[in-house]
Amino acid sequence: MASSPDEARASSPLWKVVGASLIGTTIEWYDYFLYGTAAALVFGKVFFPNSDPLTGTLLSFLTYAIGFAARPLGALVFGHFGDRIGRKRLLVVSLLLMGGATTLIGALPTYHQVGVAAPIMLTALRLVQGFALGGEWGGAVLLVSEHGDQRRRGFWASWPQGGAPAGNLLAAGVLSLLTTVQSDATFLAWGWRVPFLLSALLVLVGMWIRLAVDESPLFKQALAQAEARRAAQHASAPAEQPPLVAVLRHHWREVLVAMGARLAENISYYVMTTFVLAYAVGHVHLPKQTALNAVLIASAVQFALIPVFGALSDRVGRKPVYLVGAVGVGIWAFAFFGLVDTRSFGSLVLAVTVGLVFHSAMYAPQAAFFSELFATRMRYSGASIGAQFASVAAGAPAPLIATALLKDYGSSTPISVYVAIAAVLTVLAVLCARETRGRDLGTIEPAGTVDPAPSPAEGPAADAPSAGKPAVA
Repeated sequence: MASSPDEARASSPLWKVVGASLIGTTIEWYDYFLYGTAAALVFGKVFFPNSDPLTGTLLSFLTYAIGFAARPLGALVFGHFGDRIGRKRLLVVSLLLMGGATTLIGALPTYHQVGVAAPIMLTALRLVQGFALGGEWGGAVLLVSEHGDQRRRGFWASWPQGGAPAGNLLAAGVLSLLTTVQSDATFLAWGWRVPFLLSALLVLVGMWIRLAVDESPLFKQALAQAEARRAAQHASAPAEQPPLVAVLRHHWREVLVAMGARLAENISYYVMTTFVLAYAVGHVHLPKQTALNAVLIASAVQFALIPVFGALSDRVGRKPVYLVGAVGVGIWAFAFFGLVDTRSFGSLVLAVTVGLVFHSAMYAPQAAFFSELFATRMRYSGASIGAQFASVAAGAPAPLIATALLKDYGSSTPISVYVAIAAVLTVLAVLCARETRGRDLGTIEPAGTVDPAPSPAEGPAADAPSAGKPAVA
């Protein structure tokens, strides 16, 4: 029999689930962003030393972008099995894959040691990182979304999103510390390896925490109901559709909305946190330490703001908060590079921080927003596909396109236009979506239709599935 809502919710305490998701995503994003930061500052010299500095950076960012190509595959594989066997197991697998690949990057030989085999091995490990992250995001945010109540879902589901700035903060912080205590020669010789090798220790911590939480109660309830339906049907009844097929059949509009919503969020983030390091050091000629410290400060501010914007989306809706972020980042892109060009540390901090404030307004409600678009038995696939397929067109080429535009035009204006165009597309996508705040995740129909959002006056009773309606798709 299907478990009752009360039984389904009698699992790990919400704070424990939130903590496990936040720590796990922080470790995964640390691994992923560490590569991006090293690509901007180190890999061009270590793995592509025969190129001029800007071309070396471009090639380094190319290997960085290749990792995004594996993220849709990770979304498909992890989404399929996450919707079939559960969220928790897949999150453990993703953490092991990411940590293993990152640790091995720290042990790679350089171009001077093994020649072209070095960048090939680097690229292969980057693909493993991308595959793991493609499955991580959907599982982490769903585990929290499906444990909590709908009235504060935006707040609680935003905490795993905090893993991105926390991971970036950790990665930039470790590299910043090493560049402070080591000479450039020592850092290039072996110092850059230390943050990658530290990943092995972080993964052990993440595994211990993730194994201590329970499976999503909504998923367990949905699985039990699906099994009960199959048992009641005739043996010749058609088998349940694979999650991917079900998503593309019933939720294709929602997938397109999620992809469009990701464009400005993804592009602006990688331009303002990854490309800005290469721009500040290589074009504006600021010290590496200065650029890293600016990203550190901005990431700390963003980490504090994400739950604030998540809570705001619970009060005013996902769409208004998201739209403010998209419009803001499109306008700010034109002030961003002008501030960096002043070569003032304060202006650099202001540029990155304000950019990440607007990014937070999109990123914070995104977890709850995407979760509320899809039915339970296809939610992992739907949210992951929408998010990760967009990353191939958005985040993957963003530093690459920005570097190429700078090389071709010698100006930051085309880069600002690039970010602004992405912002326009995101605004249009979000305007096409229905407001999802207040949806009961257990009553979302497979065709994507849901009941209107309950009014605040309905109180705690709104948390229970509506009478007479199926609990899940």
